[in-house]
This record gives sequence, structure tokens and C-alpha cells, in this order.
Amino acid sequence: MERRILPLLEKKDVIIVGGGLAGLTAAIALSGFGHRILLFETNAYPHHKVCGEYVSNEVRPYLEHLGVDLIAAGGVSITDFEISTPNGNKITTTLSLGGTGISRFLFDELLYNKAKSQGVEFIFAKVGNIQFAANTFTVASEGNTYHATAVIGAYGKRSSLDKTLKRAFSFKKQDWLAVKAHYKHPNFAENLVALHNFEGGYGGLSKTENGAVNFCYLAHYDTFKKYTDIDAFNRVVVSKNPYLRDFFEESEPIFDKPLAIAQISFDKKAPVVNHIIMCGDTAGLIHPLCGNGMAMAIHSAKLASEAMHVFLNDPKKDRNKLEHEYTKRWNTFFRNRLWFGRKLQRLLLDDKWMNAGLKLAGRSKGILNYVISKTHGKPIL
Repeated sequence: MERRILPLLEKKDVIIVGGGLAGLTAAIALSGFGHRILLFETNAYPHHKVCGEYVSNEVRPYLEHLGVDLIAAGGVSITDFEISTPNGNKITTTLSLGGTGISRFLFDELLYNKAKSQGVEFIFAKVGNIQFAANTFTVASEGNTYHATAVIGAYGKRSSLDKTLKRAFSFKKQDWLAVKAHYKHPNFAENLVALHNFEGGYGGLSKTENGAVNFCYLAHYDTFKKYTDIDAFNRVVVSKNPYLRDFFEESEPIFDKPLAIAQISFDKKAPVVNHIIMCGDTAGLIHPLCGNGMAMAIHSAKLASEAMHVFLNDPKKDRNKLEHEYTKRWNTFFRNRLWFGRKLQRLLLDDKWMNAGLKLAGRSKGILNYVISKTHGKPIL
């Protein structure tokens, strides 16, 4: 791939670091406003990512406004949700908004093609450093430097950039790892997203556009470290949940081996760091309860791109106003959801409370629907 230095005269309006859902969505929105966008992503599209691959319909109207139709692209319409305890207690309910099952392999490529068609420039390389001086950002990547008026950080759950930016959580040992794989299953319900608990963790099951069932789970490292590998952990720990045991027995893995990421942090994060506007998991990660992290990433990109559009069109370029407005709106939409997600996660990992909660929810579906509503937003337009 050709490397080149962008002279200051070629300075972009916005450089986006990270080409996941948040970064790509922001690129589409900002280029649609007419701004010059350069996006860095480490790997060329398409590629798989560790993700629940269920996105709440709260973001469908906005995606369609941007010209991205997940159902037309093959996404699976999901209407029902079930949750179970490690010993097999289970409850099912209908989702008020519903969602779409779609692999990140397809989803990211859809957004990438849309962004590219609108003139967004892409560089598939790792960013090593971001500096701000004289009201200009300088982004360093593989020996080259690039300049922009503003930068969006959308590089995901964890990056070496976090240490460069001196973000506190990046210097702590984190307790969580995530594992994902696709499976062929003869009769998994197409309209279902399921959340099944096991000792020290929980995982989600849902269908994707090609019929494959995505299984993505979070596990606490204290539980996982007792086993030699993922297969052993799945066999001994995850399969203690009877629904997951049946799933493994009836399924055939599609991936050669599961994808995994470690050192996942659910600590509080700032939505603005060193004047960089953070989006998606880079700004705050919610425990994956029903897949709303994907919707939050897209929604945060909407908030960032709208605030940045106002900033870029302001002759005064009031950066303090941009950062204040984005932080205010980010907290308005996501702070309570993240707080509720952290509390709910503690209950999910406590067998006593989990069993009692499902029994109570079994007598009143309204309780479960209330819990789901607290970790989801309303449709955004």
C-alpha cells in the first residue's frame, strides 16, 4: 500500500481513527454534510470482529436515512428474546422494538462501501499517535503524518492509543475476555436472540444473514484461567447451562477457531480526551445485554457528527463549545444506560439473584421488558 504524507495544505476536516460501526457511521454522516474525511482502519474489509451481531431497531431509521438498509442487505428480523440461568431456568418475551441479526463481516462492509461512494478516503494502517497543537491535529501512522481540524476516536474497546493518551483504565489489568464463533445449527429460531448465563460469564446467540448462528460470550478471567483453552472452557463451564450444552451438541462450527479478545474494560471513560471526540466503545462500553452496544455505537456517531458539523461550519471554530455539547448529549443518552448495565451485569453473575429475578419475571413479563427498556434507547431519526 502506498504511503504518503499529506501536506498541511491538504489538511482534512476530520480524521477518524477506527473503522468499526461508530467510525464508519460518522464518516458517512460527515461526508454527507460535505466535509473532507480520512479514516484509518487496521484491517481491510471485509473481516470478522468479536461482536454480538444483533443490533436494536432503535437505529434502523437513522441508518436508512444514511442510505443503509440492513434488511434489504439480508439481515434477519429478530422479535423475541430469551434469557436463562446456568441451571436452566428460562424466560422468553417479545422485544418491543425488535432488532436485526447481521454479521459484522457484512455490516461493516456495507458501511464501508457507502462511505467510499461518498468520497471518504481510507488508509488501512495502525495509528501510533495523535497530537494537538496550534488548533490542528497531527496523526502519525507508519512513519507518515496527516493533519486535520478535528479527530474522532472510534478504535474500539482497547488500543495502545489509550496508553499514549494516558487513559486511566488502560494501565489497569482488566478482568474480562470475549469469545466469538459462528455455527451451523439445524433448527435455531430465526427470530430469536438469546442470552444464556454460565459460571463467570454469559453469552448471546442469534442468527446472521447467511443462516449462521453467532455465539459471542463474555467470561471473567478468574473462571477462564483454570482451563487450557477455549474448547476446554466451552466443554466444562459454558456447557453446564443445558441450553448451551444442547446448542454445542447440535451445532457444527464454521470458523477454524474462535475469535477472542482480552483485557476488556467496562470502566467509566471520558467522551472527550485531549480534544479528541470519542465514539462507540472508545467512549464507553456497556455490558452486551441484548446487543445494544452496536446501537449505542451508531447513535454516538450520530451525536458526534452532528456536533462536529456545527463546529466545522462555525467561523470561530469554538472547540470548547463542541466538546461541551458532545459531552452533554453523550451523557444525556448513554450515562444512565451504562450505569444500569453495570448494575444488571452484577445480577447476571449472581446465581441466587438471577434465579430469583427470573422467577419474578416469569410471573410478570413487564419486569423483564422494563429491564430491557433500561438498556435500550428509543428510535432515533
